[in-house]
Amino acid sequence: MDKLKRVLSGRDAEEPSGLAEVALRCRAGGPAALPGGSCLLWIPKKGLVLFAVFYTLGNIASIGSTMFLMGPMKQLKRMFEPTRLIATIVMLV
Repeated sequence: MDKLKRVLSGRDAEEPSGLAEVALRCRAGGPAALPGGSCLLWIPKKGLVLFAVFYTLGNIASIGSTMFLMGPMKQLKRMFEPTRLIATIVMLV
């Protein structure tokens, strides 16, 4: 985790590892795809499909970025806590 923070802040002199690069791409790509999908919604005939694709990919990338930072098991445990259960079910459906 500390290494990832150093890489993302630019304080690491060595090349970032593949995992850090994937985490960075997920962190940047997820939030970028969500408004991009909303803009594509207004394209006639194919807008709804493009919106659904970009919005889904953005959500997957955003969830994936937190899984890289905290680990998949901890992420799943936190998603299915009683206080977050309804939100998780709505998001998955």
